[in-house]
Formats: sequence, structure tokens, C-alpha cells
Amino acid sequence: MEIREVLALNLRTLRQARGLSQEELAHRARIDRTYISALERSVYAAGIDVVDRLARSLGVEAADLLRRPARDQARKGTKRRIDVRPASDE
Repeated sequence: MEIREVLALNLRTLRQARGLSQEELAHRARIDRTYISALERSVYAAGIDVVDRLARSLGVEAADLLRRPARDQARKGTKRRIDVRPASDE
């Protein structure tokens, strides 16, 4: 799975788990809504600053947005579960 696809999958999964529309996430992250849509469709590769802003807006670490699914799940095409709880402020 390409890194753009990983970001797209994780971004969409976390956004939906938070009950956010693309528009609301875009507003919180100070990013254009159409850019969120393009990221979720793997059209663009996001810069590190954008990944950080998205992660903060979703209450997770930036690494969570880039974490690849387990190999067996990726091969089988099954959906993986990612931890959608907000990151702690340690």
C-alpha cells in the first residue's frame, strides 16, 4: 500500500470516527476542504506540516496518520481497526 493510500485510509477513518465532516476538519486544521477530499482520495501527498495539523485536529499523533495496516489485513483487503481515542497530553 502506497503511503498516500495509508494517509487516505487513516484520515478518513479517524475523521469519520470523530463524526467530523471534511468541511469541519478543514476548518479546524486551517486547510481547504477540497484539499482534505483530495488527500482522502490519494490525489495529493501531504507535507509534514499538513499531516501534523490534521493529526492535532483529530487528537492523534502524526505517526498515527502514517501507520501502515498489518500485512495480513492489507493483503486480504480487510478493514483494520485503528485506535480512535484521542492521544493523551503526556
